[in-house]
This record gives sequence, structure tokens and C-alpha cells, in this order.
Amino acid sequence: MKHTTRILAGIGVLALGSSLAACSADAGGDDSYSIVFLAASSQNGYNQAVYSGIKERAQKLSGELGIEIETKLQDGQFDANTQLSQLQNAGTTGQADGIIVVPHDGPSLGAAFPLGQDIPVATVLNPIGPDISEMEPQVEGVVSTVASPPAKGAKLQAESAVKYCEDIDPCKIGLLAGLLSSPLDIERVDAWKSVLGEHDNIQIVGTVEGGYDRDQSLKAVTNLLQGDKDINGIISSADQQTMGAQIALENAGIDPSSIFLTGSGGTTGAIEAVLAGTWTNDYINVPASMGEEALQQIINSLRDEEVQSVVDADELVGFGPIATKEDLEAHPEFTGEWNG
Repeated sequence: MKHTTRILAGIGVLALGSSLAACSADAGGDDSYSIVFLAASSQNGYNQAVYSGIKERAQKLSGELGIEIETKLQDGQFDANTQLSQLQNAGTTGQADGIIVVPHDGPSLGAAFPLGQDIPVATVLNPIGPDISEMEPQVEGVVSTVASPPAKGAKLQAESAVKYCEDIDPCKIGLLAGLLSSPLDIERVDAWKSVLGEHDNIQIVGTVEGGYDRDQSLKAVTNLLQGDKDINGIISSADQQTMGAQIALENAGIDPSSIFLTGSGGTTGAIEAVLAGTWTNDYINVPASMGEEALQQIINSLRDEEVQSVVDADELVGFGPIATKEDLEAHPEFTGEWNG
């Protein structure tokens, strides 16, 4: 997998649709596909990066296969009921030949199936169905999951914190989750606490909600530090949140590089922060590449070609997935796929 940087900066609202047609009439195909992308939130940088990958692979396949692929975006507004309604509508009204979803609430979306039509669905970041840890498709109609188990990455983050804390007693760690009501974040927080709880020298000083937003995370960590400035580390589920935590630490007179600080996402800013030594490491993610893979599996399904039921997101990175300064220096070609 190539790691060409795809920078998504200053994007407000994404266009609701884009038509990506075949570049040459000589390609010989006359197929046309409409693909609907259901974003958890169209305002969220991660979802924007996934959509950029979908459009990039659509354009590539249009030229290679001589087909027309139209992509359309719908905004789930970080609301489970809204996204469930969108999935049901897209799957039953004839507006889509294929659907790609970044689920806000994967378990609740299972209620939309079966869709009633032979429409393949690919899910990105987390699965659809009752078990958020099971990557193999759980409901009829989902043909591919492009993700890795949320607890897997969270455990790796926590284990790196444990290593940092080996000679510190007590080692005070704050947890910065995204949305505490989200099944994805519930799974991550449980994994963090499970790993950290096995070590008597580690104290969890608080679990706060960052909302995948820098400013909200700044406020949350500022409040956390008011209770205890003697902190040794912060584990965050998103790079945008870690950026907010960094500012809060600096405002409190704490050098971020003097504590354990990690994020998740592999944003350009995170890569720079790890290389600068400001953050200890980062859990790398490649949302644009994941969007490309999801679109590929949908087109494969529509063309009766081989479909990969699970695409491990961690394997798309090519190294890590927990990346330190040394790891990134060994892979200078990787600078991140999105800005966060």
C-alpha cells in the first residue's frame, strides 16, 4: 500500500455528490454504479478522509474498467437514529447500487438488515452488528469490514503506557475518550482500563470526553488538570483530542514532552508531534486508504469478483501501528493521510 499524503485542510461541508466517469470511451464498458457513503459526520475530518479515498479509488476504477461510478455523501450528524434512517432509505429506495458506512453506532445499524435489495454494504472503522469486536460480516448484506478491532489498538496504546510507567510509582494516567456513549469508545475505554488495571503502580485519575474535537478536549483536560496537575500521561482515542490535551498541558505549565502522550489517527499533525518528541507515540490509522479499500470491495461485489470480507486496517499502514519517533524516522515517506 502506497502512503502518498492526502491532505484535507479547511474543509467545511463536503459536496453531496460527485460523478466520476470513465476517462476513455475506448475502455469498452457501459456499466454505471451509484455508491452512497454514509458518514458518521460529514464535518468530521476522519470521515472526510475516508470519503476522499472513496472518490480517489472510484476515479481510478472508472478509468481502468471503463465504468461510471457516482459517489454521494450523507451526513449522519453523529446520531444513531439519523444514520439508521439513512441506511434504510439508501438500501430500499433504489438510490444506491452499493453503500459504504462509517458507523456511529455499529450495533444499532444491524436493525436495518436485510435491506430488501441485493445491495452490498462495506463498513469502515468498526463493524455493523451486535459484536463490535467481530470483523467478519455479522449481518446479511455486509460484504466487507475495513477495520481492526477497537480493543486491539486501545490495548496497544495502554501497553505502551505501561512500559512508560515501569519506573514510576504512582504513575497517574488520564483517559481521553471520544464519545462515552459510543460503542466504539466504550470498547476502547474498557480495553484501556483492563490493561492499566493489571498494574498496581498505575492510577487512572479520570476519564473525560473529547468529542473528537480539539477545543472540547482542551476544556476537558483543563478540568482534569484542575483536579490533579501531577499527571504522568494521557491516552487519547483521537489525534484531534490529543492536540487539545497538548494545549491544556502547556497552559497548565506542563511540558507535553515530559509525560506520556499518545493519540490515534495518524494525522499530519500527529506525525509532526511524534517526530518532534512532543508526543510519545501515535496509533497510526489510514482513513483514505481504508476508504479506497471499501470502494474496491463494493465494486468487486457488484462485478461478481472476489471480495475480501475483512481488510485489516492495521496492515494497510505497513509499519507500527503504534509508531514512535524512531519508527517514523525509519519511514520518512509516511507523513499522514489527513489533517484531523
